[in-house]
Amino acid sequence: MPQDKELQTIPVGKLQIVAMESCKELGHKVDDYLVRWRKERQNENKSTVAFHGYERDTYLLKASCPRFGSGEAKGIIKESVRGSDLYILVDVGNYNIKYSLCGHEARMSPDDHFADVKRIIAAAAGKPRKITVIMPFLYESRQHKRTTRESLDCAIMLQELTAIGVDNIITFDAHDPRVQNAIPRDGFENIMPTYQFVKALLKSTPDLSIDKDHMMVISPDEGAMNRAIYFANVLGVDVGMFYKRRDYTRVVKGRNPIVAHEFLGDSVEGKDVIIIDDMISSGESMLDVASELKRRKAKRVYAVCTFGLFTNGLDVFDKAHEDGIIEKVITTNLTYQMPELLERKWYVNSDLSKYIALIIDHLNHDASISNLLSPTERIQTRIEEYNKLHFSK
Repeated sequence: MPQDKELQTIPVGKLQIVAMESCKELGHKVDDYLVRWRKERQNENKSTVAFHGYERDTYLLKASCPRFGSGEAKGIIKESVRGSDLYILVDVGNYNIKYSLCGHEARMSPDDHFADVKRIIAAAAGKPRKITVIMPFLYESRQHKRTTRESLDCAIMLQELTAIGVDNIITFDAHDPRVQNAIPRDGFENIMPTYQFVKALLKSTPDLSIDKDHMMVISPDEGAMNRAIYFANVLGVDVGMFYKRRDYTRVVKGRNPIVAHEFLGDSVEGKDVIIIDDMISSGESMLDVASELKRRKAKRVYAVCTFGLFTNGLDVFDKAHEDGIIEKVITTNLTYQMPELLERKWYVNSDLSKYIALIIDHLNHDASISNLLSPTERIQTRIEEYNKLHFSK
C-alpha cells in the first residue's frame, strides 16, 4: 500500500472512474487496488466530513453507451458527477466488442471507441471538477506527422478532447510524444512502463546475466532508439540498432515496403538480446529483426513491447518460437489480449493495473507523480534483488 506523505492531503474532488466497455477488466483491477489502499490507509482525519466519500466499496461509475438499431449511440451516466475528479479509461484498440448495425454484427473500431469517450464527456455536462482521460494506446498515434497532403488525426483528437473539457490526457509509450505540441497549454503525460518490463523479464527468466558481456538491447528501427537507450542504460548494457531500408518506388498497404534490415552496433554473438519497441502490429518487422539477430549468433532473443496487437494472428510467433528465433514476448495488458495469447508458453503478460491505480491515487490527492515516472531506483533495486537470489551462491 502506498504511504506517500503527499497522500495525507484531503482530495478536493471525489474520485470517480468510468471504465469504458473496452477497458472493463483493467478498470476493475485498478478499482480493486484503490478500494484496498484507501481502506488500509491511516489518516486521523478520515472520519471528518472533508473525507466524505473517500472510502468506498467501488470508485467505478455506472455509465454506458447504448446503441440504436441504426448503429447510432448515446452516452449515459447514471450517478452524479458534480464536483468530482472523473477518470475515463478507454482502450481504442479493443476490436472484440460488437454491436448491431441494421441487423448486422459490427466490431467496434478505434473511431467508435473515441466517439464513445466524447459521448461520456458530453453526458457529464461540465459538472466534474476535473476530467482525465486515460488512453493507454493513443488514438491515431501512428498518424502523428504529415508527409504529404494528409490528415493529422492524433493532433486533432487531442485538440477535440481539450476543447470539450478534458483537463489531462494520460497515455503510455506514445509512438511520438511530440504530438503533445498540439495542446501545449493542457495536461499530457506520456508514461513509459520500463520498470514493469524489467520486473516481468526478471520474473520469467531465472538465468539472465545482466552485464555488457552477456546482454544487449536492440532498437528495431531509428524511431525506437530513445526508449532502447534508456532501457540499456538502466540495465547497464550496450545498445544496437537496425534501420529499415525501404523501397520508396512502391506503396503497399499505405507504406513503402521494407527491403532489408541493416544493423548498427557491436557483435551480439553469444549474448541475450532484448528488442524493445512501442508495439507489435503484425509482428513481421519484429520477427525479421529477431531472425537477423539469430543469424548473427545471438543466444536468446526477447521481444519487449508495450502493445501487442498481433493483427496477423499468433501462428507466426508460434513458429518463430519453435524454430528458436524468439525466446519470449513481453507485452502489457494496456490493450486487448486475445485469450489464446495468454495461454502461449512464449508469452509473458506485464500487468499495469497497479501502476495506473498509483497514478490515479496521486492525481486525486493533487500530489506530484514525478517519482512514479522516474523508475530508475526501483529498477536498480529489482536487479540487485535478482542477482542476490540467483547468483549469490
